[in-house]
Amino acid sequence: MFTGIIECLGSVERIVPDQDNVHIDVVSPISGELKIDQSVSHNGVCLTVVARDEKMHRITAIAETLNKSAIGKLKVGDDVNLERCLSAGSRFDGHIVQGHVDTKGICSEVKETNGSWLYTITHPVSDQFVTVEKGSITVNGVSLTVVNSLPDSFGVAIIPYTYEHTTFKSLRAGDPVNLEFDILGKYVAEMLRRRAII
Repeated sequence: MFTGIIECLGSVERIVPDQDNVHIDVVSPISGELKIDQSVSHNGVCLTVVARDEKMHRITAIAETLNKSAIGKLKVGDDVNLERCLSAGSRFDGHIVQGHVDTKGICSEVKETNGSWLYTITHPVSDQFVTVEKGSITVNGVSLTVVNSLPDSFGVAIIPYTYEHTTFKSLRAGDPVNLEFDILGKYVAEMLRRRAII
């Protein structure tokens, strides 16, 4: 489980296709501290460390991950948001994030607003993809507060610290993003759906 509070940025050093899978080598400040089999969030996708040295770690994305997320769009040189799993006794600064991406969204607009940035994200319409004003959403692994909630889009306001320390500084209109909707909202939506069927 994660919180959506990004620890650091990594940089994609190498991408190696392997049948339907893709191996991705990431250079980061925390790579040397990771362990084989450890789960780490990469742009919001929970992926397992399969190899490492003091400066780099390798992850493998399978076909399901590549289909559901924007991980397959990464290029050598791209930055990725990194977060290790929440440890017992840690402060819970973000919200409950599983690292299980629900769908890909598209950044449709970036607007600078006197010291902060407003990003509009569009996504497929689904009963499972629910946002509410002032609720939580995870965009590329970052825990954010929703503004301008609509059935097929929402906005997020980014403060300067988040802008500088995450991949938001390089996000442009038209870019794909990984979205994980709030797990509590998904449970409520599923309970209501089952009640309607019964």
